[in-house]
Amino acid sequence: MISAKCPIRTTLEMLGGKWRLLIIQVLSSEKQTFGRMKRSLPEISDKMLSQELKILQDNHLILRTETKADGISYELTEAGQQAIPLIHSMKVFAEAYHKSVQL
Repeated sequence: MISAKCPIRTTLEMLGGKWRLLIIQVLSSEKQTFGRMKRSLPEISDKMLSQELKILQDNHLILRTETKADGISYELTEAGQQAIPLIHSMKVFAEAYHKSVQL
């Protein structure tokens, strides 16, 4: 039986969905503005990107900063950085899966 405090459930609630891990991957290399992230993820709508950034911010995985020079930018927090190995593991899994089923 999986409880409400299941670590996998917590991870899925924080990182699940179509876009959150992709946003974290985009932010893994450097701080990004909304426009740069949108160009990196052209299939996401502005509304969805805004919603997902807000959720990631509420979950303390990204930090939103506003400066006169750069405007609004986003970067990973220390907690957000902890998702990078997860993304790498998922990539390795997908590559092995594609190879095994010859996709």
